[in-house]
Amino acid sequence: MPHNADPRAQQNAMHALYSDNHRWLYTWIRKRLDNQFDAADLTQDTFMRIHSRQEVDKINEPRAYLVTVAKGIISHFYRRKSLEETYSEYVALLPEPVTCSQEQTHIILQTLEQVDTLLNDLPHNVKRVFLMSQIEGKKYQEIADEMGLSLISIKRYMKQAYVQCLTLMEDDFFE
Repeated sequence: MPHNADPRAQQNAMHALYSDNHRWLYTWIRKRLDNQFDAADLTQDTFMRIHSRQEVDKINEPRAYLVTVAKGIISHFYRRKSLEETYSEYVALLPEPVTCSQEQTHIILQTLEQVDTLLNDLPHNVKRVFLMSQIEGKKYQEIADEMGLSLISIKRYMKQAYVQCLTLMEDDFFE
């Protein structure tokens, strides 16, 4: 919380934002989702995100601000849902039934989400080369031939992807 922020003013501003806009935001999100329960959760997530920033009293256009925050939360929701579906399909293809605890599944999905975020931060060609190498198991020369790039470009892209991975691992290690 900023040092000069009055907690009572923040609380009043948050209460006003919530009571004036909750129903409207829920309806806006509900039109974009498959079910009312997800809409209710994401509406609440939007207000929680705004509350955590603790600068509610500085919002000039509440609905525009709510939509901007909600769009990011909805995008994250769909990305996570896609990862969960892909993971479930993958587990279903395994030769013998694999059972994980809910905690293990949560950790796996959280890790997949972090990897997805990492990959989405990479330039398109770097991401594609990295996936072809790491997921599809292709050799660098195969990737170069398929993409019509030089071998040195493939190596440079892989180096860029590995440096990004190591940087994120280092950041997590020191947190």
